[in-house]
Amino acid sequence: MNASVVTVKPPRPSAAPWLLLIHQIPPKPDYFRVKVRRRLERIGAVPLKNSVYVLPHTEACLEDFRWLLREIVSEGGEATLCEADLVEGFTRPELEKAFRTARDPDYAEITAVTEQLLSVTAKAEEGSPEMETDLARLRRRLEEVQAIDYFGSAGGPMAERALARLELRLNRPQAVSGKAIERMRGNIWVTRRDVFVDRIASAWLIRRFIDPKAQFRFVAGRTYRPARGEVRFDMYEAEYTHEGDRCTFETIVLRAGLRDRALRAVGEIVHDIDCKDGKFGREEAPGVAAMLRGLIRTYSDDATRLERGGALFDQLYASLR
Repeated sequence: MNASVVTVKPPRPSAAPWLLLIHQIPPKPDYFRVKVRRRLERIGAVPLKNSVYVLPHTEACLEDFRWLLREIVSEGGEATLCEADLVEGFTRPELEKAFRTARDPDYAEITAVTEQLLSVTAKAEEGSPEMETDLARLRRRLEEVQAIDYFGSAGGPMAERALARLELRLNRPQAVSGKAIERMRGNIWVTRRDVFVDRIASAWLIRRFIDPKAQFRFVAGRTYRPARGEVRFDMYEAEYTHEGDRCTFETIVLRAGLRDRALRAVGEIVHDIDCKDGKFGREEAPGVAAMLRGLIRTYSDDATRLERGGALFDQLYASLR
């Protein structure tokens, strides 16, 4: 069977506001029907009828529908993708309301789970690593829902505020001192030679957010004893290193009292690469790890690795913001 694609040109100012995917899936195998339904849910498509789904006409939505169309056809189904100016039986406000309504349960679930964690932490002096993991998963889930919340569901701000309260609660012990960064400035930062992910990322963090004039020294490792004015990181008995299940980057962010969602996301990626425990399940981690491996193979000098790696983390941080 063949797919038919009708007027699917790149979006233009006068383009029709909606994209319709009309499809027919073979009755067998059962798993493929479930797979298609889940894919439609993940991209935020709203059903108009059993086999007709709608998305707003954007370049990203067009790409999502095109990939799904090809997959349906490759499994022996039929699919038609077309632009629509007016959808019979629906006004534009009604369709926009349908998109908002589709996201309400997602936000409600995030808010409910967050409120449960808030009630658990209300009497605790500090959050446990397990709660921080739960927070990271909730933040990730919120980002996924926000990406397909095309018309601004009312539940979004409520979930965002609940997560913000939980973040403040879990980070409460580090919120009191505004002098942490001042105490960290003016030192020579010492770490092991042959730097890789955690040390490269930590050096970028130090120079970008703590001390732009920071100097770095690379030494043998376990036998090194710091001189006056030196601070060690990510090495044996260092002042800043792995604590609990946190990598060094996460430790420095916490000890400096830095409050930045993009930095937290960078820390999750660094953690997943460095600790290899899949704690956060960041999808960016394999790509960032591959780029860092390429950097290490290209440059043997540690100072150059920090310079080139810093540019990489600048770009990663900008994309996450």
